[in-house]
Amino acid sequence: MRSFQTERWTVDKTEQSLTTHPHVVQASLWINKNEVVALPTETVYGLAGNARSDEAIARIFEAKGRPSDNPLIVHISDRKQLKGLVSSISPNAEKLMDAFWPGPLTIVLPKGEEVSGKVTAGLSTVAVRMPDHVVALAVIEASGVPLAAPSANLSGKPSPTTADHVYEDLKGRIPGIVDGGSTGVGVESTVVECTEDSVIILRPGGITLEELEKVAGVGNVTVDPGIENEKLAPKSPGMKYTHYAPDAPFVLVDGSPEFLQQLVDKERGAGRKIGILTTEERMDYYKADSVIPAGKRSNPETVAQHLYEALRAFNEAGVDKIFGEVFPKTGVGAAIMNRLEKSAGGHIINE
Repeated sequence: MRSFQTERWTVDKTEQSLTTHPHVVQASLWINKNEVVALPTETVYGLAGNARSDEAIARIFEAKGRPSDNPLIVHISDRKQLKGLVSSISPNAEKLMDAFWPGPLTIVLPKGEEVSGKVTAGLSTVAVRMPDHVVALAVIEASGVPLAAPSANLSGKPSPTTADHVYEDLKGRIPGIVDGGSTGVGVESTVVECTEDSVIILRPGGITLEELEKVAGVGNVTVDPGIENEKLAPKSPGMKYTHYAPDAPFVLVDGSPEFLQQLVDKERGAGRKIGILTTEERMDYYKADSVIPAGKRSNPETVAQHLYEALRAFNEAGVDKIFGEVFPKTGVGAAIMNRLEKSAGGHIINE
C-alpha cells in the first residue's frame, strides 16, 4: 500500500468558473497522472479515477480495499462522453437520461472499447451516470476523462457524506479530497438496466420505483431478484457483500418499540453497551447507552440523508451492539432498507 500526505481542497460550489478553480485543477492533475481523488456528488462522496485507465482503477480498488469482482460506476459531465464508453443506447435508456440526468440514476449499458475492463469486473456492460453536483461535474470536465467513482470509504464501511468521513477512512491512502460540503441525497444512486420496453432496478437509491414508473409506465418497472441474493454475480455495485456496516454488530428489529426495548434491556442486563438507531420521533422513548436518530420517520428523505452519518456515529460511541428500526419499503424507503439490510448482513429479528 502506497502512502500519501492527504490534502483537503475546499471548493465553494456557489463560485463561478469552477473548472478553473485552483483546487479543481489540482484534483484533475492528479487524475491525469492516473491517481485517485475523492470528490462530492449529490449522493455520497466518490473516489474518482480515470475510467479508461487500468492503472487508475487498480488504485481505486487498492485504496478502498474493495473486491475486484465488484463493478464500478462511471461518471460523466456530458452525454457526448458516452461515445466510446458504451456501444449502444436504447430509446428506453435515452428516455431515462432525459428525465433524470443529471441526477442519482445510474444506467447499465453495453460497454464500449474505451472503458477499462477493471471497471466492469469482466461484465459486457458498464454502469454510467451524470451526477447532479457542480463540483463533481467541474472535476470531470477539468480532467477531460470520464471518472469511475465508487463511494470514498473503506470497503464495507458506511458511505461518506462529508469530507471528514472520507478523511477518517482514507487518510494516507489517497493524494487528496475535494471538499464541497455535505452531500444532499445521502444514499447512492439507483441503478437500472433497460430492456426494449421495461426498466429493471438492480439497486434502489435516490430515484424511487414510483418516479421511474412515471417515465417508463406503471407495470414496466421491476426489481431484480439479485438484490437479495449475494450468491449471484453482481450486475451492478451494491449487489454483493456486506456494505455500509458500523464497527459493532448491527441487527435490525422488525417489531414494536416495546419489543426493541426488551431486547436492549436483556443485552444491557448482560453487561453490554447497546446502541439504538431510530428516528427523531422515537429517540426519547428508548433507554440505551447510545440512541442516535437518522432523520424523521415522517420524512424518509431525511432518514436517507442522515443514515450513514448516524451509522458512523456509533463507532465513536463505543457500543458493543446496535439495534436498528425498520422502515416501509416504499419510495426512498426501499433504498433505506436495502442499505440497512446490507449493514446488518441480513440479520433481522422479528417480533
